[in-house]
Amino acid sequence: MLERRSALATATPYKNSELHIAERRGFSLLQAAGLTDDFEALLAAALGSVPEKVGLAHDQDGRTIMRIGPSQFWIIAPEIDDLAVRLKSICAVTPLSHSRTRIGLSGAPARAVLSKLSPVDFHPKAFPPGSFALTGIHHTPVTIHCTGDTAFDIYAMRTFALNVWEVITDAALEFAE
Repeated sequence: MLERRSALATATPYKNSELHIAERRGFSLLQAAGLTDDFEALLAAALGSVPEKVGLAHDQDGRTIMRIGPSQFWIIAPEIDDLAVRLKSICAVTPLSHSRTRIGLSGAPARAVLSKLSPVDFHPKAFPPGSFALTGIHHTPVTIHCTGDTAFDIYAMRTFALNVWEVITDAALEFAE
């Protein structure tokens, strides 16, 4: 049987007393899109609720729902999840799990590290937990999700994941012990 091989198989997790950078495996990522007038109501009925605007994520029943555009959502769920099957009748479902790598960045300097890499205001008042941005790091499109006061998940296309990893770890060098 085929197994998913990490795009970061050669990367070593980074951890010191202030900062932690590691791949976060064990997730599924779906994009749900609809064209009917009742799509969002049907999706909300299936998920419990959906964010009203781009840039905000809802956590519900072990899943994170992000509105990434008009009538388009990303749903991050446990690695084994039957949601795609349940949503097929109400919208177009595109599995993205195999095309993305999730990098976790946490610790007090996390916002400072990200501020060096992306043109997003990472101040806690501008980018509080639950916020996300579709942006770029080193000319590579990424999605950055604030999961806690000093914790972030960075979703990068697996083709560029090692490059994004290296850029993040280079930007974190000033915080090395």
